[in-house]
Amino acid sequence: MDIKELLDYLGKEIPVSYACSWDNSGLQVGHAGKEVKKVYIALDATEQVVYDAVMKQCDFILTHHPLLFKGIKQVTGDNSIGRKLYMLIGNDIACYSAHTNFDAMPGGMGELAGALLQLGCVSPLEDMSGHLEDPWGIGVVGNLTEPMALGAFCDHVKQVFGLKNVDLFAADGLENPVKRIAVCPGSGRSMIDAVIQSQADVFLTGDIGHHEGIDCVDMGISVVDAGHFGLEKIFVPVMAEKLSQAFPELEIYTAKPAAPCKVY
Repeated sequence: MDIKELLDYLGKEIPVSYACSWDNSGLQVGHAGKEVKKVYIALDATEQVVYDAVMKQCDFILTHHPLLFKGIKQVTGDNSIGRKLYMLIGNDIACYSAHTNFDAMPGGMGELAGALLQLGCVSPLEDMSGHLEDPWGIGVVGNLTEPMALGAFCDHVKQVFGLKNVDLFAADGLENPVKRIAVCPGSGRSMIDAVIQSQADVFLTGDIGHHEGIDCVDMGISVVDAGHFGLEKIFVPVMAEKLSQAFPELEIYTAKPAAPCKVY
């Protein structure tokens, strides 16, 4: 299939118009007219991912996090970005990223995480939709079907997302019941004001700092940090299923779900 067909699909399925102004979603590397037979899907375009895509003779890499985020002034083999660009261009592999547009769109990362947790009455944590009928934005806030002890909720998160551990900033004891949950699968450091306004009992996020964590505790909100990779890895199987259904002729490969940060 022609790359334009795949780009048109991604543009309609995950519109770049949902992306934050500071983001760099969309085609990172590639050219029009390229034929695509094999697609590799990953959370990040690491050197291992790009190398694996080369070995599998893939034509297209789809990632959540952008390969090119900040401006670059040189493309050399002296740094990771340069080496990856050399591999991609040298092997004629296109690279496309669906970042905050996938996070914010209706049915995107936040809603997917909320659905896995079986949250009800879900609404955007940071509403970016303005006066549009269908609300969308970064993260979600919703209610558990029944109150759950804080410790049990941590276990629930580990089970749902296949995690061995989470970090907990506990505002109350582990037996204290929680019901209203705010979720931001990526970095939640800038979302504290929205979490407070949401009146959540718990903030589940993938990347929180020490100071933000203790600030939440001071406000009576517990924070569960499940890791940036731990929550956002759902991007890979979701997009693999979408592309397989839309283009059954494509060969789909996915990165192994290995967290880049290990706990020892």
